[in-house]
Amino acid sequence: MPSSKRLNTQYILIQLAYWAVCAALLAYQTTLLLHRGFTNTQVGVLLAVRCFAGVFAQPLVGSYADRHPNLPLKYILTLCLGVAFFAGLLHMLPMGMVGTAAVLVFLGALEISAYPLVDSMAVQFIQVGANVPYSLGRGLGSLAYAATSMFIGFQAGRLGVETTLVTHSVLVLVLMAAVVTFPKFDPEWRRKDGEKTAAQAPKNALRLLRDNPRFALMLVGLLLGITACLPMSNFCINIIRAKGGTDAHLGVAIFLMSGSELPAALLFDRLYRKGRAGAILTFSMAAVAVKAFLTILAPNYWMVWLLQPTQMLGYGLFTPASVFYVSDAIAPEDQVKGQTLMMMASNGLGGMLGSALGGRMLDMGGVSGMLWVCVAMGTAAALLTAFAAFPRLRRKGGV
Repeated sequence: MPSSKRLNTQYILIQLAYWAVCAALLAYQTTLLLHRGFTNTQVGVLLAVRCFAGVFAQPLVGSYADRHPNLPLKYILTLCLGVAFFAGLLHMLPMGMVGTAAVLVFLGALEISAYPLVDSMAVQFIQVGANVPYSLGRGLGSLAYAATSMFIGFQAGRLGVETTLVTHSVLVLVLMAAVVTFPKFDPEWRRKDGEKTAAQAPKNALRLLRDNPRFALMLVGLLLGITACLPMSNFCINIIRAKGGTDAHLGVAIFLMSGSELPAALLFDRLYRKGRAGAILTFSMAAVAVKAFLTILAPNYWMVWLLQPTQMLGYGLFTPASVFYVSDAIAPEDQVKGQTLMMMASNGLGGMLGSALGGRMLDMGGVSGMLWVCVAMGTAAALLTAFAAFPRLRRKGGV
């Protein structure tokens, strides 16, 4: 077993690098696509394609990792990032709808949606007793996203939004170096005191969902919740403009939104008790609906800025709570698949529906119409996750 100092330092470095990579690609992706002449609806479709690629790829990667426990996750992740790096280079070339969609398929499937592997690299050490500060690492990752977004904003203003893709490619190389040097996990460490136990065969995804109905219901609720949440991030530039701001104000909004997730990560360790991650997820989904409603009422972009820290109660708590919910609810031999299903349902399918629906609603009903849909989706998410987290509610409600 590697030393705690080495394990913690290198895992935090991976979180910092990963979220910096995401910020370099995602923070100004909508602005970049609009700059290239795409409409709001087309942008929504392109972002949905990126998310759909993750939905398709995540279960395949997760199942492969579960079936080959002796193959270190860091090698699988490095291969994914290597292919995504070359896709990022192609993204620097302005293309039409089909070419851009093809590039985003690779980026969505192999880079943005590789996050379950990053989670699982920590969870497998945590489950054998290692003290890996996942919440702290994830919170610092959010801070890295915020700082990188601010930097990208200045870069876009001075050098043009297209140059942000150069920064993205450089950061991918940094992330690959951090992943390659991370300690390898030995499956033998799962066995207590050297006792040889018969390993359970991992289940396929359908059987896993069938045998865990509460987990399946939670996934449906979180799918709706992220459908409500992500349009407020993906189309933040549209919200800022509608409230009287300009492209220059977007970087500040993203910095405040992402930076607020660090306090949430630090708060999570105090809130979390084994088996209570579901309750935190319910609270986070309710917070998403409240943020959307308050954004509707915001009179100007200054108030939109002031609302961004509420992100820590929504998406900020959702991220660590979702990881620990899977850790509590799913058997060790199915952990990678469980984390993958969680990411696939939330940021995958939820991101796909949120992107497509958000872009379409912007063209049909404007920013207010989009935000009202977010309120409705967030409310439904809070109800479903409550039924999943509290079995007594489900029995009384007949669900």
